Amino acid sequence: MDPRYARNVPALSEAECELLRRKRVLVVGCGGLGGHLIDMLARIGIGFLRVVDGDAFEPSNLNRQLLSEVSLLGVGKAQTAAERVRRVNPNVAVHAVGEFLTEENAAALLTDCDAVLDGLDNIQSRQILANACERAGIPLIYGAVNGWVAQAAISCPGDHLIDLLYPDGAALKNKSVLSFTPALCASMQVSLCVKFLTDRPVRTGTLYFFDLLNQEFEVIPMT
Repeated sequence: MDPRYARNVPALSEAECELLRRKRVLVVGCGGLGGHLIDMLARIGIGFLRVVDGDAFEPSNLNRQLLSEVSLLGVGKAQTAAERVRRVNPNVAVHAVGEFLTEENAAALLTDCDAVLDGLDNIQSRQILANACERAGIPLIYGAVNGWVAQAAISCPGDHLIDLLYPDGAALKNKSVLSFTPALCASMQVSLCVKFLTDRPVRTGTLYFFDLLNQEFEVIPMT
């Protein structure tokens, strides 16, 4: 092990754990990325989670979505996510919203939240969420996956990271996702979220790009 990490100290101090218990986080999307995000946030002890998704599980979700299983086909994703949180960590308060993100409900969904995590699967919704975070002055922790590739970043107000990443609003065609790619992306997103919420240094406006097929990792300044 690298000697820089071989210290006999906890990964998070008691004070940091207590700080996380006082934080409120919004996760938009409870599918491939969102399921992993919600599970990790619950296990690390975020005090309040608002989970948002208007969709229900279908057979095509079973290959990659942590919360999906055959017995839950047709069941709402937000409802399932909330039930998962209660089973994993009953000390976490959770509010399930079975709606899709829209221009009309975005501001209300962000109310009283300290950070927002992107578990979405389309550019248009990400732009709505990014604009709402900009107006509310709340950081957006972005994540996206396709096949073997994942990317993540934390965007603070003024960064306009989503506009830089998707200047023409174009969406990928023939998008496919493997089971392990969302788990990696969500891990990076949650690590950025925890660092931000515990006042640890974090690079904003920087894209973390993972190519799992070629085992390559890049750090790309965007702002």
